[in-house]
Amino acid sequence: MGGDHGPTVTLPACRAFLDSHPGAELVLVGTEAALAPAAGWARCTRVFATEVVTMDDSVEVALRRKRDSSLRVALQQVKDGDATGVQACVSAGNTGALMAVARYILKTLDGVDRPAIATVMPNRNDGYTTVLDLGANVDCTPEHLLQFAVMGSALVTAVDGKAEPVVGLLNIGEEAIKGSDTIKRAGELLRAAGEAGQIRFHGNVEGNDIFKGTVDVVVCDGFVGNVLLKTSEGLASMLSDFIKQEFTRGPFAKLAALVALPVLNRFKRRVDPRRYNGAALLGLRGLVFKSHGSADAYAFEAALARAHEAAAHRLVDRVRDMIVPTLRAMPGTAPQDA
Repeated sequence: MGGDHGPTVTLPACRAFLDSHPGAELVLVGTEAALAPAAGWARCTRVFATEVVTMDDSVEVALRRKRDSSLRVALQQVKDGDATGVQACVSAGNTGALMAVARYILKTLDGVDRPAIATVMPNRNDGYTTVLDLGANVDCTPEHLLQFAVMGSALVTAVDGKAEPVVGLLNIGEEAIKGSDTIKRAGELLRAAGEAGQIRFHGNVEGNDIFKGTVDVVVCDGFVGNVLLKTSEGLASMLSDFIKQEFTRGPFAKLAALVALPVLNRFKRRVDPRRYNGAALLGLRGLVFKSHGSADAYAFEAALARAHEAAAHRLVDRVRDMIVPTLRAMPGTAPQDA
């Protein structure tokens, strides 16, 4: 029900996902009227909710007033997974409400103070770099950044099969002496975890390292991560507009653009943020994926596919198995506000 377009986008995306994933099943949660077009779909169950959390609703409204919202009912389906069979929740709705209700319904894993939002960004190695946090936690302690590093490593190991993902700490320079006190202390914790064999820590990285593919996982606080995400999406959009504009100029410009079009289109597809839609809310006792609110059907289908892949690889179990022994081995990293 959420996002900028609601069922006009999510229902076609769900139909396309079912067609491309013959072994998957979907549970659609929303109002009865909105889900009417999905009646009779194979491998698809409808669960009705009487309320919807809007993009303007506060966290308090989502938590305390709209107790039968589609968002809350969907998350309850995940919590009751043994009975419902639901392994993951995907929503394009209100991010703050989704995070708050998910924490309330599903709770965090032992050792995790705060869940983090993680997604992937394309790099020039024909792969992608996982980045977290992307907006769930504006103010982070060094201990939180260590937890993000462990959870990001677990995500890459589970989904990509990399036994020892390389982790970098986003900073204003590669040198260990640079950055705020929080970043310096986080660097110390990450280096200690690396020396103990808990993670594979590269050191500090800068923004351009994300797109170079210097490391597999980049850790930062939610303020920096959200700005980074929105900037990269803006650049991708600008590229798309640039290609269109070149075909409206003079004949020589049009000819040059036509010659370069195959290369430009390949690059455009490579950096298309819709292909990487679907950010994991890591650290919860259940799988939750956040789709971009403005996602079209292609992008929302990508988010569904990402959640399906994470469920198939038992992502929650992988995060739990990695984070508990890591934090126990690191003095001074016990949960502070769980």
